[in-house]
Formats: sequence, C-alpha cells, structure tokens
Amino acid sequence: MSPIKTKRDGAILEVTLDRPKANAIDLATSHVMGEVFRDFRDDPELRVAILTGGGEKFFCPGWDLKAAADGDAVDGDYGVGGFGGLQELRDMNKPVIAAVNGIACGGGLELALSADMILAADHASFALPEIRSGTVADAASIKLPKRIPYHIAMELLLTGRWFDADEARRWGLVNEIVAADQLMDRAWELARLLASGPPLVYAAIKEIVRDAEDSKFQDAMNRITKSQLASVDVLYRSDDQMEGARAFAEKRDPVWTGK
Repeated sequence: MSPIKTKRDGAILEVTLDRPKANAIDLATSHVMGEVFRDFRDDPELRVAILTGGGEKFFCPGWDLKAAADGDAVDGDYGVGGFGGLQELRDMNKPVIAAVNGIACGGGLELALSADMILAADHASFALPEIRSGTVADAASIKLPKRIPYHIAMELLLTGRWFDADEARRWGLVNEIVAADQLMDRAWELARLLASGPPLVYAAIKEIVRDAEDSKFQDAMNRITKSQLASVDVLYRSDDQMEGARAFAEKRDPVWTGK
C-alpha cells in the first residue's frame, strides 16, 4: 500500500501523507512524494496542490527514526525534491497549500515551510526538537529566520520547545487557524480560488520570490527587465497577458488558459 494518497479534482491535486502511526517519512516514502510533486509540477492541467496528513493527530513528525535504526541513512538519497519531495524540488512554480491537521515537528515542520501557504487545525502543534537528539534541523535553520523574527526563530531552534497554532499564527508562521473538522474544506476553498487565477502569473511570482531572496533589489529587478527569468519572459509574451488587458478593458472576468 502506498504511503501517499492522491485525489485529483479539476486543476487541484490533494496529496495525503498516510503512513500510520505517525506519518513519519523514510527514504522510500520521500521518493514517492518526490515523484508525486514532480508529476504535479510537470502536468499542465494541474494548478494547485494541497498537502496534508492522514488521521487526526499527525501531519508529519519528520524523519522516521525507526527506519533510521534499521539502516536508512539520514544523509541518504531522498529522491527528486529532497526530503519529502518538495523542499528542494526545482522550478516548482505552482502554489502549494499545507493543511496541517495535527503535530508538525522536525522535518514535518520543514515540509510545511516548503508550502506557499499554511492552514493549521486549531489543535495543531509544532516543534523543532532535533537539538534534543543531538542533530540539526538543517532546512529550518535556513528558512525559519527568514519567515519569522530572528530571535524567535533562534529560540525555537535552540530550545526545541513546542508551540501551538495560536503562537504560530502570532508569529506569522501560518496563514489561518481553522477548526479541525473544517480544515480540508477551507483548504479546498482556497485552492479553488487559486486555481481560478492566472497560472503564468503565479509561476512568475514564485520564480521572482526565489530569485530575489538573497539578492539586492536592483539586481533582482535587472534580471526581470533583461528577460533573465524564464517564467517572467513567458508571461510577458503570453496570450494570458493580453487576455488580462482585454478583460479589464471590456469589464469582464478574464479566462486564463495558461498559454
């Protein structure tokens, strides 16, 4: 039985990490996740993905320590996209929503951080407990200080303490807190909103954000204006670019084709 379940509805793909008891990720699971997200990225008919966990208690606790004890190397081959198939997947220019349905700790929190938006169930909880087992939350050490205030990020990394959904929302780590029984409905509502939008613009936004993360403003702007970002170049020469202008002039809703 596959540890990953998928549900496709129109332009939306729901991906559920369903590996009892806790949805921990071993090397084999990471490979499957990478293939799923790669196929999502490359499918022109799909526009938005939702990532969640099976059950009501765990989103994902990260690395499967039992698998590690049986020989899975922590620095092994995680497959395309790196750990969880998402956080190192190149050219992921489509929106991904994480619907955190429970505990998200260690690599599970890092996986959620790889999404573009995070919805959290009201009972969700978070932590980066790697320090307690003598290792480093490597991806979180890179990402977290860029997402929330530096001193808070360092506290969470250096202490490994747990924090709840309310605190996560307070620091801007999650977009919304949703009642557990409404979490997936809200995720699908948001996904449908995004799926109705212009996919080429989403691709340009994501590439610009990635490119500009460690760049000076003018350097990033120069790469845009000199057609050095592929997705922006495609957008500016697209039918959708013209459709947006026509729809505005004609006072109607645009019809996006992704072309």
